[in-house]
Amino acid sequence: MVEYLTLMQSFFFSAGLKLRTVMNVAASRSGLIIAGALSCFLALPVCAQQVDSKALPVVVQPGAPGQPTRTLPSTTRAILPPRSPKDVEFMQGMIMHHAQAVEMTALIESRTENKELRLLGARISQSQSDEINFMKQWLEIRRLPLSPPMPEMSNMDMSSHNHHTLMPGMLTPKQMDALKNAKNILFDQLFLTGMIQHHNGALMMVKDLFDTAGAGQDAELFNFATDVDSGQRAEIKIMQTMLDVKP
Repeated sequence: MVEYLTLMQSFFFSAGLKLRTVMNVAASRSGLIIAGALSCFLALPVCAQQVDSKALPVVVQPGAPGQPTRTLPSTTRAILPPRSPKDVEFMQGMIMHHAQAVEMTALIESRTENKELRLLGARISQSQSDEINFMKQWLEIRRLPLSPPMPEMSNMDMSSHNHHTLMPGMLTPKQMDALKNAKNILFDQLFLTGMIQHHNGALMMVKDLFDTAGAGQDAELFNFATDVDSGQRAEIKIMQTMLDVKP
């Protein structure tokens, strides 16, 4: 009887051991299958990326203000353009142009109580002062003069000299004197009409820059010029509304 029980215990122990072995093998094989499937699944995005990497790159060239972008051939290579003399001329001229706008806004406080005009003047003064600092920095980094070379003074009187150094849209000395001598409503009208003229001149300068072959390709200058264009167009609309003048 004891031998029988011992034999049965040995049988069940051996059977249990084999069962566990079979289960372990099955689990191991299942793990391998799952791991293999998971590896294949994770490899799919890599394969897709490898396929996508063979696609030709798309090269897009931004357009000038109001112009659409262009898709260039995939063989296009980025080359830093040489600095255009027009870029330098634009920055130097716009510093002078902005300086007169800041001078005009400085007259507002002592000549009008128009709150709307005071707010507009503060906005123009701040934005154009910041832009003057940017333009000076752009020129200084490139070790360029902040102002354009002065024309020859021979055979030229001072009145003609002043006329030729004015940037587009800038007020003449006579206009500036009239603005300084005006008060209240008359000042408001002269300031708004004068600043609209002034802003339109800046738009002409931006257009002239982008119309010049090879100019305006510098990334910083391009972004700056487009900001000037959009900002001054918006301010012209505001001033036209204040004057009740239709565009």
